[in-house]
Amino acid sequence: MDVNGRTVVVTGGASGIGRGLAARFAAEGARVVVSDLAPGEPAGTSGPRYVQADVGREADVERLVADVLAHEGRIDLFCSNAGTGHEMDPMTPQDVWDEVFAVNVMSHVWAARHVLPHMLERGTGYLLNTASASGLLTELTSPGYAASKHAAVGFAEWLAFTYADRGIRTSVLCPEAVRTPILDAAPYLLSNAITVEEVAETVLQAVRDERFMIYTHPTTPVRFQRKAMDYEAYIAEMRVRRSAATRRSEAPRPPG
Repeated sequence: MDVNGRTVVVTGGASGIGRGLAARFAAEGARVVVSDLAPGEPAGTSGPRYVQADVGREADVERLVADVLAHEGRIDLFCSNAGTGHEMDPMTPQDVWDEVFAVNVMSHVWAARHVLPHMLERGTGYLLNTASASGLLTELTSPGYAASKHAAVGFAEWLAFTYADRGIRTSVLCPEAVRTPILDAAPYLLSNAITVEEVAETVLQAVRDERFMIYTHPTTPVRFQRKAMDYEAYIAEMRVRRSAATRRSEAPRPPG
């Protein structure tokens, strides 16, 4: 898809990857609508129209889609990008688990539920869902993040093969480390982190080519293949990685 002249919606677009996507699509000539949690237009979002929405609530996703259709008249590309993460374990309170799955999984379901009728009626459209490399591999400190991102990848796969013959394209973005605020909880990922601008450029090319799987690091498919070929070795490797990450997080930090 050439995004020039297209109407593009980006959730989680006030910061991080979403902000990078919104800026890059706008630079390519798209009419961009940015959505995020903040009730007013956040700093740095001037240009694209801003619509406040909490994608962890279906009613807000439905309202966002209706708002864009009312103002812009169409949605060509819906980037279901917003995500959340917490350091957690099975004993973490249920409301935190519910929040993580609402934002990281159900927001994609709700986006599809409310935007697909419009796209199917027109016989064309594009869904771009941001998951994570954790949806193919795993995450060391948050089973909720790992499990929800696996579910996000699975849902995107289903969308891709179910609606392709009806004119709907689907891509899933599975980035490894990106320099965004979410890395504050995972400093062990900083060593190979890339910028949001690099991610946005990769996504733009993938959307042009209408590729389903979007990697940001060449290591992701290599590790994913190794995992599939020898799960026992993969689990052993993750035990080592988690121990190392735990030691780094517990090490005293220098003053200042």
